[in-house]
Amino acid sequence: MSSSHEMILVLDFGSQYTQLIARRIREAKVYCEIVPYNSDLSKFKDRDIIGYILSGGPSSLKDDDAPRLDAAFFDIGKPILGICYGMQLVADRLGGELLASTHREYGKAFFSPDKKSKLFAGVAERSQVWMSHGDSIVSLPHGFHPVGSTDSLKTAAIENEDKNIYGLQFHPEVHHTEEGKRIISNFLFSICGAKGDWSAESLADELIGRIREQVGDGKVILGISGGVDSSVAAMLLSKAIGDNLHGIFVNNGLLRKNEFEDVLKLLSGLGINLKGVDATDMFLERLAGLEDPEKKRKCIGAAFIDIFEEEAELIGGVDFLGQGTAYPDVIESVSFKGPSVTIKSHHNVGGLKDRMKLKLVEPLRELFKDEIRALGRSLGLPEEFIGRHPFPGPGLGVRILGDLTKERLDLLREVDAIFIEELHKNEIYDDIWQAFSVLLPVRAVGVMGDERTYENVVALRAVTSVDGMTADWARIDADILAHISNRIIREVKGVNRVTYDISSKPPATIEWE
Repeated sequence: MSSSHEMILVLDFGSQYTQLIARRIREAKVYCEIVPYNSDLSKFKDRDIIGYILSGGPSSLKDDDAPRLDAAFFDIGKPILGICYGMQLVADRLGGELLASTHREYGKAFFSPDKKSKLFAGVAERSQVWMSHGDSIVSLPHGFHPVGSTDSLKTAAIENEDKNIYGLQFHPEVHHTEEGKRIISNFLFSICGAKGDWSAESLADELIGRIREQVGDGKVILGISGGVDSSVAAMLLSKAIGDNLHGIFVNNGLLRKNEFEDVLKLLSGLGINLKGVDATDMFLERLAGLEDPEKKRKCIGAAFIDIFEEEAELIGGVDFLGQGTAYPDVIESVSFKGPSVTIKSHHNVGGLKDRMKLKLVEPLRELFKDEIRALGRSLGLPEEFIGRHPFPGPGLGVRILGDLTKERLDLLREVDAIFIEELHKNEIYDDIWQAFSVLLPVRAVGVMGDERTYENVVALRAVTSVDGMTADWARIDADILAHISNRIIREVKGVNRVTYDISSKPPATIEWE
């Protein structure tokens, strides 16, 4: 973001909740970024940083290899809030003393704040919080005093008002902490003096300006998947550089019913320079006989790259590759643990820029999914498009377990269309983060009329989530599920059994492959 934005910098020590901290701050209309704890902070010297947050993390400060900060960091002169591991780090670095606990306290507790602390203005006398600590602070550094306790922990919050340094031994960012939003808000506004005037919608002009600055008169090739991220990236690039954007929408034969035609019509209608390439036969030939999920992903990725290279040749003089990379992808790939293995091989057209020597343009790389949707609305993308459920890069390729054939794909397209149509009819589509169907590699016995059948089994999957990092199975009314099941078995030849997936993430993933 430009240096004109006030911002909070979150130093990541590996907590599973670090992204949530950033989301809560942005919800309060204050811009923030997450960086690994050991980043070179000098590169932020021209930014208007109004405060720092030190995240939680899985380490113990008693371990020799525990991540630490230089004691000099704490003389930075800006407000600092340490959360869980972050609070213990404050105590440890500034001369306090920690004791390794015999057991980790993790989960719900009741917190009583010292109401004189600015951090707890307006916070209830006693409220539920989500604790997390393995070590305990036995003596505080000079100038610090406790400002909150739980039933089992005398020092559940600390502060040094002169130095503007605060610590919490619980997670204010998770929704189990009842007063969490208020505590974060107190830190942002009372302690850091935030104005709170940032929003995703207000970014459009800035992002368009940045694209023009980066690209100049260059040509950008952008793969469009029909999903929200790549469509919003296409809108921004189109507004910034007009027909120097070359959008490519490839039909890989793994799209949903009518998707190729619908997306081409919608985005071309919005003035985007877009070419549709039907490569169904090529993809299916290459995928024939592949059953291993990662081999399928790699094969699909390689086929995309071949098509892109061909299209770039035809356009000529392409300098840039546009991608709809979102902030969670960026954080995952430069996480606290170093480049993370969790970024999946299908997120973007991986491998392409290495072979084509293209420079990357990623206008959405600092935004979360809901912020990308808000930006899309402000750019004029229609609501039914903005609200669409996420769809994976390899499409139905990871929703058919086993061999991919045209017949099996056509069957799954019909099943999926019925499922989604019924969710819309019953007005529950928008309450669900993602819903889809999976074709299983098994057949089951059934009865139709007087005859026994031996046909396909499909699973329906619907989950609720905020950002896809964790998810719970959606409690769809049993009568609605029964109706969907009946329609699928009645209308789709080749299916005689429908199941509903009731696994949450973790331990299951949202997709099946």
